[in-house]
Amino acid sequence: MNYSDVVKRRLWEIVEDMKKCPWLFSKNPDKDFQRKKKWDLESMMKFMLTMEGRSMKEELYKFFEYSDNLPSNSAFNQRREQLLPEAFEFLFHEFTESFSAKMKTYCGYRLLACDGSDLNIARNPDDPDTYFQSLPNDKGFNQLHLNALYDLNSRCYIDAIIQPGRCENEAKAMCSMIDRYSGIEKTIFIADRGYENYNIFAHAERKGMNYLIRVKDVYSNGITSACDLPDSEEFDVRLSLTLTRKQTKEVKENPQKYRIIMKATPFDYLDLYTNKYYDITMRILRFEISEGKFECIITNLPEEEFNIKEIKELYHKRWGIETSFRELKYAVGMTCFHARKVDYIKQEIWARLVLYNFCEIITTQVSIEKKNTKYDYQLNYTIAIHICRYFLSIKPNKVPPDVETLISKELLPVRPGRHDPRKVKPQSTVSFLYRAA
Repeated sequence: MNYSDVVKRRLWEIVEDMKKCPWLFSKNPDKDFQRKKKWDLESMMKFMLTMEGRSMKEELYKFFEYSDNLPSNSAFNQRREQLLPEAFEFLFHEFTESFSAKMKTYCGYRLLACDGSDLNIARNPDDPDTYFQSLPNDKGFNQLHLNALYDLNSRCYIDAIIQPGRCENEAKAMCSMIDRYSGIEKTIFIADRGYENYNIFAHAERKGMNYLIRVKDVYSNGITSACDLPDSEEFDVRLSLTLTRKQTKEVKENPQKYRIIMKATPFDYLDLYTNKYYDITMRILRFEISEGKFECIITNLPEEEFNIKEIKELYHKRWGIETSFRELKYAVGMTCFHARKVDYIKQEIWARLVLYNFCEIITTQVSIEKKNTKYDYQLNYTIAIHICRYFLSIKPNKVPPDVETLISKELLPVRPGRHDPRKVKPQSTVSFLYRAA
């Protein structure tokens, strides 16, 4: 049996187990999914996991193999109304945890990158939590924000938090994901600017784990600007501070020892009565990344294990979560939703995360034959995702393809030093009347 068959069988086993207790995943446990219909909980889950970007009618025809006994769009929507978004969230965690033993590490450490991405959804001016309008006469748009924790070596998402666009709080989401993380102790949480936050540092330390976060430069207005640091372009120093919300004379007279955390700034381990002080030791690094350009990193990793060169390499690996968002949105299809209601969209987001992990768990086990060529080669993950999605969607009565062989044939050359500036432009939702596969 191929490894892809093992992964697919495990996914469907979890779905079948969920089918046995549908009341746990229904809005009305006493009556939802109790009657026998075309759409039971299992078929709903399987359909939504394999959906692409086509119109709903095309998706239904594809799933039911162009049967003349096709359920209507309305029947599907009535069923999904009964299904909690938490059903797919449960499936995501159960499925991902099933393969956690095969996780890969870097120098014995698990590397987890945290980042967020905006998801445009159907326009609804009546939803104040997701609606944005820059100008009075502007049409406006609606967004959700996906916060994700991503395993850089195993190429899988291990946790996520979905927030309304107006309530976006990436630092709070990262703290929550750190708190509920139950993996190995030798874990490094890696994040970019925007996560420069004492609260995040403290949450990682309280878990007995490590963090590595890019922060604003010493000449900016970030954490490093108020620190007593060497007067040199590059450095690697340790700095001990005492965080407090008190503003006594002693605190104000010793700015290099104390750092005042204002009342409006979240910090979960301080108050004015019981926990008045919090001691923290940080390692602050500044190094050159290209001619005349420098980056600052704050971490608690030990110097004897990770020098500046290795810290630079660790931060470079963070780019893996950026490419994963690209694949998640455009190869897996998290830009085209088949719904307007936020709960329905959350169902599809969790379903896409499950599908992404399904594809990557299979793909990362495919080996590439080394050849004497000009370039090293890597798998074409976009094509691999399409192959894995087809493999997941085919019915048991059909002969499955040799997934691993097909994926191993789809290769791309690795050309070091190539780069392309990010092209940022406004994006609107795709009309329900037109879907591109």
